[in-house]
Amino acid sequence: MNTAAALDPAHTALLVLDCQPAVLAALPEDGAREALLGRIERAVADVRAAGGTVVHVRVAFTEADWDAVPDTNKSFAALARHRAMHDEDAATAVHERLAPLGDDIVVRKTRYGAMSTTDLDRRLRERGITALVVSGTSTSGAVLSTVLDAADRDYLLHVLSDAVADPDPEVHDTLLRRVLPTRAHLVDTAGLPELLRAR
Repeated sequence: MNTAAALDPAHTALLVLDCQPAVLAALPEDGAREALLGRIERAVADVRAAGGTVVHVRVAFTEADWDAVPDTNKSFAALARHRAMHDEDAATAVHERLAPLGDDIVVRKTRYGAMSTTDLDRRLRERGITALVVSGTSTSGAVLSTVLDAADRDYLLHVLSDAVADPDPEVHDTLLRRVLPTRAHLVDTAGLPELLRAR
């Protein structure tokens, strides 16, 4: 793992990406899903206790969103044709163990990245957020797209290595070892509280 940079909680947001029943269902049912939720819960609690911001990002679609997906979109065209992941479906809500609280930011997206189809970048900057800690699913989808986009927007980035997951363990491992460290610091959830105190 690369050396992580200290975080000022007042300027830090934890992104909880796609932690929704419909998305989590793609992960293996071997206890790893519950363990992942537990680690993300701890990260949320640590960031809140330090005075940082928690951001919940969910993927979900309205009728208009489905209609706007072109057939050229390899990832989302089939989803739109099948009218999957409706905004009002309980399976697209934030998982109950990670339920948003009053001061949290909640955004709904219609593509992989947390910022490309939302106003999240503006809302973070309005709060003075300059550093992001990334958690959630999936490593090859929302996590990768969000990290690449946020790096281009010059955020200081950390990825919680034990609080991200992917249906494909080999892809997950390659991304953590070879790709994400070129854009973000990697830290595990146990090391997060120390980073938040290390100003």
